[in-house]
Amino acid sequence: MVDKFREECGVFGIFGHTEAANLTYLGLYALQHRGQESAGIAASDGALVRHRKAMGYVNEAFDAAALSTLPGYLAMGHVRYSTAGESRLANAQPIVVDSVHGQFGICHNGNLVNAGELRGELVREGAIFQTSSDTEVVVHLFARSREEGSERAIVDAISQVRGAFSFVMMTKDRLIGVRDPNGFRPLVLGRLGDAWVMCSETCALDLIGATYLRDVDPGEFIIISAAGLKSVKPFAPAPQAQCIFEHVYFARPDSYVFGESVNEVRTELGRRLARECPAEADVIVPIPDSGVCAAVGFAEASGVPMRVGLIRNHYVGRTFIEPQQSIRHFGVKVKLNPVRSIIEGKRVVLVDDSIVRGTTSRKIVRMVRGAGAREVHMRISCPPTISPCFYGVDTPQRSELIAATHSLEEIRRYLDADSVGYLSLEGLTACVNGGSSRYCTSCYTGNYPVAFPRDEAAYLQLALKLNSGSGPAEEPALRLSTLETDPVVS
Repeated sequence: MVDKFREECGVFGIFGHTEAANLTYLGLYALQHRGQESAGIAASDGALVRHRKAMGYVNEAFDAAALSTLPGYLAMGHVRYSTAGESRLANAQPIVVDSVHGQFGICHNGNLVNAGELRGELVREGAIFQTSSDTEVVVHLFARSREEGSERAIVDAISQVRGAFSFVMMTKDRLIGVRDPNGFRPLVLGRLGDAWVMCSETCALDLIGATYLRDVDPGEFIIISAAGLKSVKPFAPAPQAQCIFEHVYFARPDSYVFGESVNEVRTELGRRLARECPAEADVIVPIPDSGVCAAVGFAEASGVPMRVGLIRNHYVGRTFIEPQQSIRHFGVKVKLNPVRSIIEGKRVVLVDDSIVRGTTSRKIVRMVRGAGAREVHMRISCPPTISPCFYGVDTPQRSELIAATHSLEEIRRYLDADSVGYLSLEGLTACVNGGSSRYCTSCYTGNYPVAFPRDEAAYLQLALKLNSGSGPAEEPALRLSTLETDPVVS
């Protein structure tokens, strides 16, 4: 029902607190937007790692009785949306194992582009996999490492994988965090009294009253134990490729990601969008909730008032029963409803963060027209999305991305809008870190900073130009007429 890129995963870890599992539970609550399929927590009292995980939201997976079975001063947790592997309990994280190096647990945000290649090698050597998750590859590499000691074995395992990863890991007496050398996915370090915290976003620190210290650096390996914090950088440096879509959509607006306020970046995206794609209008209406910050900026820069013209039903569950008699645009109307008094007779600018397939945007435009809008203009606070992401985001195939196979005018006609405008790539990058080039923009350009092995191309649902590893091969375009008569429902 939601035509968006799916969030990836959220990770959280804490060392040195008597209520480690309870605080991890709260931290995962704050990170729930990053994954809603499953939740899990592992905790240690220094002698034994215990863990629990379940399908569903954090509050469905844990109650007071469940948390009471996870004693200790060290804990970590995970919320998952599957980007590699099926949606089932066996794939939920943390993954916790016993090995020659002792107990080991891992939580992963990202995607390992050479996981299939490594998995095949391990299976041929006799490894038996229990999940279809790419993360389990790291567990096998760790268990088979010939390095002495758990820390060296972890470094040895991670040095063999490529792609996007922010790992939070634990042994019975250590909390470990690491980001890939390119720095695709975020990971931050904080302090709560004498306790240390690592997590995906600063909003999780805010909820438990912890202080944000800094980001974990790309390629940095942090080990926290009773002796304190140790930081090493054992991997070869690589060009930074932070996911720019964290700022566009994924992260919560109240977080700081890659050192910047998400709210401020998104608001500036809206200001820039208003300058690049102005529209003669009477009212700016954000598409909730992800379009709100950009709509604020658009209204500021354009001088056109912003009004809450679409009301979101926050009490809709993940499933609902449709009536037997068809109701036009039912799937969208159960979640959004237009405010006729704000829209009727007006020239409306709808502001959203992105368009993926376009199916939901089309329904919203038609719903707003049905509420009496005189004109409807769609404005998007990022460039056209033309390529899938393979670094920890669940995205459609390229052939399903409307901007990959259709012109701006064809998109406008399909959405039934009076005009459509996207923020330029130059405009987007100018709004993050003062125009920094440290970001991955592959979903807008098709240029991938980490190439894929040959057998991984099919696994990642993309025909690559394997000789360059830099972009997708051409695919047959979808016919606009097909979209108009039989749209793909997301």
